[in-house]
Amino acid sequence: MRSAFMAVYERVIMRRPLLALLAVLALIGGLASFLPNLKLDASSDSLVLEGDNSLKFFREINKRFETEEFLLVVYQPDGELMSDHTLSELSRLRDELAALPMVSSVVSILDVPLLDSPRVSLTEVASGKIPMLKHEDTDRELALKELSTSPLYKSLLTSTDGTTTGLQVNIKRDETYARLLENRERLKEKRAESGLTPLEERELEVAEAEFQDYLPKTQAAMTELVESVRSILDKYRDDATLYLGGVPMIAADMIAFVQSDLVVFGTGIILFIILLLVVIFRSVVWTLLPLATCVLSAVFMLGLLAMLDWRMTVISSNFVALLLIITLSISIHLVVRYRELAANNANWDQQTLVATTVQQMAKPCFYTALTTLVAFMSLVVSGIRPVIDFGWMMTIGVVVALVLTFIVLPTVLLLINKPLRSADADNSKGFTLRFASVAEHHAGLISLVAGVLFVGSLWGISQLKVENRFIDYFDENTEIYQGMETIDAKLGGTIPLDIIINAPEQEDIAEEFSDDFADDFGDDFNDDFGDDFGDDFGDGKPAAKSSHWFTIAGLERIKSVHDYVDSLDETGKVLSLATPYELVKMIMGEGIDDLQLALVQRSLPADIKQIVVDPYLATETDQARISVRVMETSHSLQRAELLEEIRTHLIEDMGFAEDQVQLTGMLVLYNNMLQSLYTSQILTLAAVFVAILVMFLVLFQSLSLALIALAPNLLAAGAVLGGMGLFGIPLDMMTITIAAITVGIGVDHAIHYVHRFKTEFPNDRNYLATMYRCHGSIGKAMYYTSVIIIFGFSILALSNFTPSIYFGLLTGAAMLAALMGSMLLLPRLIIFFKPLGKEADG
Repeated sequence: MRSAFMAVYERVIMRRPLLALLAVLALIGGLASFLPNLKLDASSDSLVLEGDNSLKFFREINKRFETEEFLLVVYQPDGELMSDHTLSELSRLRDELAALPMVSSVVSILDVPLLDSPRVSLTEVASGKIPMLKHEDTDRELALKELSTSPLYKSLLTSTDGTTTGLQVNIKRDETYARLLENRERLKEKRAESGLTPLEERELEVAEAEFQDYLPKTQAAMTELVESVRSILDKYRDDATLYLGGVPMIAADMIAFVQSDLVVFGTGIILFIILLLVVIFRSVVWTLLPLATCVLSAVFMLGLLAMLDWRMTVISSNFVALLLIITLSISIHLVVRYRELAANNANWDQQTLVATTVQQMAKPCFYTALTTLVAFMSLVVSGIRPVIDFGWMMTIGVVVALVLTFIVLPTVLLLINKPLRSADADNSKGFTLRFASVAEHHAGLISLVAGVLFVGSLWGISQLKVENRFIDYFDENTEIYQGMETIDAKLGGTIPLDIIINAPEQEDIAEEFSDDFADDFGDDFNDDFGDDFGDDFGDGKPAAKSSHWFTIAGLERIKSVHDYVDSLDETGKVLSLATPYELVKMIMGEGIDDLQLALVQRSLPADIKQIVVDPYLATETDQARISVRVMETSHSLQRAELLEEIRTHLIEDMGFAEDQVQLTGMLVLYNNMLQSLYTSQILTLAAVFVAILVMFLVLFQSLSLALIALAPNLLAAGAVLGGMGLFGIPLDMMTITIAAITVGIGVDHAIHYVHRFKTEFPNDRNYLATMYRCHGSIGKAMYYTSVIIIFGFSILALSNFTPSIYFGLLTGAAMLAALMGSMLLLPRLIIFFKPLGKEADG
C-alpha cells in the first residue's frame, strides 16, 4: 500500500513540483474568491436539538397565539419615574423607537390602561374611556402604585420598587420568513412521517435553499434594528441608565462575538505561531513554510464553506484556530524529520531528503489524521445542528490539512533544490530528554500520579452536569450580561416558558348553559348597565365562542396553576387568564358569576382584549397558555428538575390529565439540547476509543502496543472531563467538543511516538536507549506542537464569550495532559510491558 502511494506521489508531486504547487495555488485562489460570501448564523435553530418534537410544538404555539419577537428596553431614570422630565423623555424615546421601520408597536407605561388609578367600572372599560399615564389629568401617585403592584404590570413594565420601567419594542412579523420556514418544515415533517416523492424531495431542496438564502437577510435586518435602537438609546443615557435585552439582541451580539473570535483570535494565533516558529527554528524558511501551509489550509476551507453556503456559528467560530493548529502539527512533524535527516546524512541530495521524509512520515501522519477524523465524527451524532456542522467542518478540514501539507511543503523544498542543512540544534532536545530521564528514574511517581488522575477522573466525570446559566456565557461588562441581570432583578425574568393546558373532554351541560346565556345575556343585563351599554353590546354582536377556561371554574383552575408557578423560586413574572380574572374581580367584586364573566369577555374593547385575553386563550383549540419568565440569573436554576417538578405537580397534585399539560418555550428547547449532550457525546466517546483501538491494531499490529498507546489518551480525556466535573464547569455546546479535540489531537502524539519507537527499537533492541532517541527526535515535534497549541488557545481567554474562554483554557489543559501522558506514561508503559519483545543480551 505504501509503495503504491509513493509511486503515485512521486509521479504526480515529486516529478512536477512546480506544476503541482501552481495547481494547488490556483484552486485555493478560486476558492478565495468566495470568501466575501462567508456567512454567520446565530439563529435560534443553533440553540435547539435537531429533530426535537418540542420544536414543532413550539412553532405551532407561537403561530396559534401570534406571539411576536420583541426587544426590551430597560429604563432606570436618574430622577423620579413619575417626574415631568422622565415622562417627557420616555415619551420621546417611545416615539423614536416606534418610528423604526421594523417596529410594529411599543408598549410602555404611558399607553397601558390604568384600571385602579382610580378604579374604573365595567361600563368605562367597555366604552374605552380608561385613564392612561399619558393623560394630563391622571393621578401619577395612584398610577405608580398600580403599575408597581398590579398583577398585570408589576415586574413587567415597572419594577416593584417603582424605580425602573421597561419598554417592549414589538417587531413586525416577517411574513416571508414565516412562509419559507413553514414550507420547509411541512416537507420535513412529511419526509419523517411518510417519506417524499422524488418531486417533493426536489421541492424540499428548493425550500431549504430559499430559506437559507433568506436567513442572512433577516439576520442583517435584525442586526440593523438592534444598532438603530442602540443609537437611539445613546441619546438618553445622560439622564438614565439603559439596557437593551431580548432574543434578537442576543442573536445579533452573538454574531458579533463570532466575527470577533474569527478575526481577532485567528490573527492572534497566527502571530503567536510566527513568534514560536521563530524561537524554535530560528530560520526564515522554517518559519514561513509551515506558516504558509497553515494559511493556505485556512483559506481553502473558508472558501469552500463560503462556496457551499455553509454557515459559521458560535460553535464553529474556533474552527479556524483548530485548523491552523492541526495543519501546523503535521507541518512541524515533516520539518523536524527533514532537519534530522539533513543533519545526519550530509551526502543526500534534496530529492532524496524530501522523498525519504515523505516516505517515513506518510504512514504516521495518515493514521493521526484518521484517528482525528474519527474523534471529530463523534460530534456528528450530537443532534445539535451547529455541533454537527462543526464535526463535518473539522472532518473535511483535517483531510485538507493533511493533503495540502504533503503537497505544499515538499514541493517548495524541491523547488529550493538545495538541502537546508542549517541543523543548528535548538535547546528543546535537552528539554525533551529531561522527560526521558524522569520516565527512567521516577517510575513509581509516574504510576502514582496516573493512578490518582484515573480515580479523580472517574469521580469528576460522575459529577459532570449540563445545567448552566446562559448569562454566564458572557462577560460581566457586556450589555447582554448586565441587561439580563437587571431584567431578572427588576422586570420579572428573561427565559420564556409556556405552560399549555388543554381543555378536558367536552362538557355538554356547561356548553349548553353557555350557549343559552349567549343568546339572552343582552336582555338580562341591559337594565343593569344602562341603555348606552345595551346599544353598544346588545344588538347584533356575535356571541363569543364558548370556552371551558373562560368560566369561573376554569379560571379558578388556571389561577391555581398560576399561583403555584408564581411561588417557585426560579420563576419571575407569570401571566395567564388569571391576571385579567384578578382585574375583573377587582372591578366587579369577588362575587362574580359565569354570566357576568361572559358579559365581561364580550364587552372588552379589542385593544384591551388583545393585551389581557388573546395571548393566553386560543378559542379555536380551547387551550389556555400560562406565560412564565424564568430567572436565568438564579444560581439554583436546574432546568430539567424545574420542568419535571412543574409537570408532576400539575398532574399528580392538581389532577390534570397527562395529555392536558404541555410545556414549551425556549427553556424547554434549550433544556432538551443540554440533556442530549451527555448521552450523545460522553457515551459516544467510548465508541471512538474502540475505533481508535482498532486502528492502532492495524497500525502497530500488536494488541498490547495498541492498548499501551491508548492509555495516555484515555487518561488525558478523562482528566479534562473529570476536571470539569470537579470544578463545576458544565457541559455545553462548546465544552462538549473538547473531549473530541483531546482525543483527536492528543492521540497524534501516541501514534508518532510509538511509530518512531518501533522504527528505532530494532537498531539495538534496548528499550531505555530507544526511549532516549525517541525523546530526542520525535519528542521535539510533539513538544513544539503542544507548546503552540497550549499557548495559542490560551489567547481565547481574552474573549467576551465565556464558552470560548473555557474552550481555549480546557483545550490547552487537555493538550498538556496528552503531552505529559505521551512523554512520561507512554514510554514507562512500553519499558514495563516490553510489547516489542525481549531486549538484546548485554
